[in-house]
Amino acid sequence: MNTSLSSRLAGYETWEGHDPFEDHAGPFFFRKNDDGSVTCAFEATPLHCNGGGFLHGGLLMTFADFSLFAFGRDILQGPSVTVSFSAEFTAAAGAGEFIEARGEIVRNTGSMVFVRGQVFTGKGADERILLNYSGIVKRVKKRPLEKQES
Repeated sequence: MNTSLSSRLAGYETWEGHDPFEDHAGPFFFRKNDDGSVTCAFEATPLHCNGGGFLHGGLLMTFADFSLFAFGRDILQGPSVTVSFSAEFTAAAGAGEFIEARGEIVRNTGSMVFVRGQVFTGKGADERILLNYSGIVKRVKKRPLEKQES
C-alpha cells in the first residue's frame, strides 16, 4: 500500500493499475475484515465534487461498482463484468469526508453474482447513507481484444 496515504486508509489495499477508469476516478480501496466481510473506502477530494460542491453522483456510482467486485472477489476469481446496476441517492457529502461502502453477496448462480450494498460516511449516530445500490456481476471467459493501433 502507498505509505503516503492518510491513516484513515491504514489496512486498505487497492487494485491500482488494474482498471484505468477507476484509478482515474478514485483512488478506491478495500479491506477484508476479521469477520470475512469487505469494506471499501476512499477519501473525498474537491476533484470528486460536482459544481455544487457535493460528491458527484457518477463518482458514487463508480465507487459502488468498484465495491461489487471487492465484495465478490473471493468467489469471482477471474474476469467479470457488471451486467446490471441500480442505485438510489439518499444524502449528500462533500470533500474531506471519508466515504465507505459495505455490502453482501445476495446470490451466486455460478455464472452471475448478485450483490447489494450501501455507500455511507460517518460513524454511529453520525452515519449518513449516501447511496443504496445493487448489481449483478457476470463471470466472463476471457478479456475483450485490445483495440489495435492504427
